[in-house]
Amino acid sequence: MHSKLVKNAPLNPYRTKKNSETVSKIESALDKAVAKLPLLKNTIKARLCTLWQKASPYLGKVKKLDYATAKEFTLKYKWRILAILLVLYAGSKAFDYFFPATGKTGGPQTITSVVVEKKDIPLIIEATGTIISSSIVDIRPMTTNTVKTIHVKDGQEVKEGELLFTLDDRNDRANYEKLKALADDAQKQYLRAKELVAKNFISKAGLETSLANAKSAQAAARSAEVQLSFDSIRSPIAGRAGIVNVFPGSLVQASNIVTTATSSTATSSVGSMVTITQLNPINVQFVVPEKDIPLLMEGKQADAPLKVKVSVGNDAKSVYEGEVLVIDNQVDPSIAAVRVRAQIPNEKMTLLPGQFARVSLNANTLKDAIAVPSEAIVISPKGRLVYVVNKDDKVQPKPIKVVYEYKGTSVISGIEAGDRIVVEGKQNLRPGSKIREAKKSTPAAAPAKAATPTPAPETK
Repeated sequence: MHSKLVKNAPLNPYRTKKNSETVSKIESALDKAVAKLPLLKNTIKARLCTLWQKASPYLGKVKKLDYATAKEFTLKYKWRILAILLVLYAGSKAFDYFFPATGKTGGPQTITSVVVEKKDIPLIIEATGTIISSSIVDIRPMTTNTVKTIHVKDGQEVKEGELLFTLDDRNDRANYEKLKALADDAQKQYLRAKELVAKNFISKAGLETSLANAKSAQAAARSAEVQLSFDSIRSPIAGRAGIVNVFPGSLVQASNIVTTATSSTATSSVGSMVTITQLNPINVQFVVPEKDIPLLMEGKQADAPLKVKVSVGNDAKSVYEGEVLVIDNQVDPSIAAVRVRAQIPNEKMTLLPGQFARVSLNANTLKDAIAVPSEAIVISPKGRLVYVVNKDDKVQPKPIKVVYEYKGTSVISGIEAGDRIVVEGKQNLRPGSKIREAKKSTPAAAPAKAATPTPAPETK
C-alpha cells in the first residue's frame, strides 16, 4: 500500500515526503482504533448486562400481572391515567391545528359554497332607548278656587282647546261684570266730554281726565276678564288624559301642589289636576356610542333623513318605523355617547312613554360591497381568511379583512366578486384540498306530496 502511494505520488521530493508522513499518521490512528474495538465491545456488553439486571425485577412483575392486579392499578390511578390521556389528546389536536399536514391526500371533502357578489349593505347602529312623549303638560290651576265641574275622564282622548275643568266662577264673574259696567260708563263719560269740549263747555284738561278714567276702567275690566277665564281650564295640546286627581268641590290653589280632600279627616296632595300626554306621534330617545358618531354624522349630512326601526317588549315582530328628529350637540362624558331622538307614528296608541325600546338606526349604505356569510370566515393563528375554490375544485386560503359585520353578514376585502368561497365544511380543509359540492336536498317535495289527504270512502 505504501509503495502504491509512493508510485502515484508527484515527482516533487518535498511533497512526496509530506504525503508519506500523513499516510503514516492515518495508518497509526486506524491501528489504535482497531485495537480498542475489543475493549469497546466489552464495555457495551457490561452496560447491557447492567440494564438487564435492573429491568429484570420489573419484567418479572409484568409477567405476573393478571386482570385483578391491572384492574386494581387502573382504579387506583384512574384520574392520573385520564389526565395523561387528555393531555396526549389535546397535544395531538394542537399539533394538527398549528402544524397542519399540507401533504395529506384523500378523497374530496363535501362542502357548501357560494359565489360572492357585490351588494349595497346598510350600515346599522343598534341601541337601546326609552319611549318618551313629544309633549307632556301637567294641568295646574292659575287661581285659588274650588272645582265645580270635571269634563274629562281618566284616559280620555282630548283635543287642543277642549274644556277640562270648570271652577266656581261666581265671585270672579260678579267682579268682571262690575268692572265691565264701570268701563262702559267711563267710556260714555269720555264721549260726552268730547261733545262738551267742542261747545267750549269744559276745558281740554277735563277731556284728558275723562279719557284717562275710561282707559283705566277698561284695563280693570280686561284684567277681571282674564281672571274669569282662569275658571275654565282647557287643554293646551291634543293627547290622552291621565288619572284625574281632583273631584268636584276640591280646593285647588295657584301653586305647584293641588290639595284634594279624600275624607273628612285626611287630605292628600298631588302634583297636578291631570296630565295630558301626546301619544301620536311619539318619540324614542337613545344614545349612540362615541365610536359610531362619525358614521352617524356622515349619514346626517345626506339629503334623506335617517331612518330608525323600533321594537318594544318581547314582541319582536311588531316593528315601528320613524325618522331621526335631532342629534344632541355634545357628547355626554359620563357615558361617552351622544343622545339621539327620533319620532315614530303611533296611530294605534300602542306605544306608551317609559317603555324600553330596541332601536336599529340605518346610518349609511355601503355601495357595491363584497358581502359574505359570517360563517364562511375562518379565524387562524395568522388572522382571518376564507377558502376560495379554484377551477380544479381545490381550495386555497385567502387572507381577508372584515370591514363591517351585522346579523350574520360580513363586508370584507381581500377577494373579488365572482369568487367561490366555502361556507360549510371548512373545518378539515387544507390548502390544495379537493372538494365537492354537497347535494341540494329538496325536503319540501316529499312532505307536500305526503300532506295531500286521501279521501276516505263514504260509509253507507
